[in-house]
Amino acid sequence: MGETWAVPDALGFLGGRWDVERSVRDLSEDVTGRFVGTTDFGLAGDGEGGLRHFESGAFTWRGVARPAERTLFFRPGDEPGTVVVRFADGRFFHGLDLRTGTHVTDHPCAADLYRGTFTVTGPDVWRSVWRVRGPAKDLLLTTDYRRAAGSSAPAAR
Repeated sequence: MGETWAVPDALGFLGGRWDVERSVRDLSEDVTGRFVGTTDFGLAGDGEGGLRHFESGAFTWRGVARPAERTLFFRPGDEPGTVVVRFADGRFFHGLDLRTGTHVTDHPCAADLYRGTFTVTGPDVWRSVWRVRGPAKDLLLTTDYRRAAGSSAPAAR
């Protein structure tokens, strides 16, 4: 993807609307699916600060397209510019520190381990790659984000 782009304030950078394309590859079966949609990072509006991440679109798997969506919350981290990512139900997902333009994190999920790599390559482009390994899963999820035309980052609170 090229050189990394340092992001001193992850919440400020992420805010706004992003076009999303994700490939989901099941390495155990050599099957690939695709998600195409948008992600809106808007103010959480719940008094806890940060951003509400709402992703929606269509996921195609084995030739069948279905609507797909998810919600996450991106909260201010302990260090300025960093983030704590939580599932919609409040459970911890992972930390995120883009101050160098890249971040690697782990998320254990039952017996499987998700290892995420986040890379920012410009003011309006970033990627996440999740490698999932374990007894239940052997996946590679690659998501490319491009800031949607006309979108700008709102000030995160």
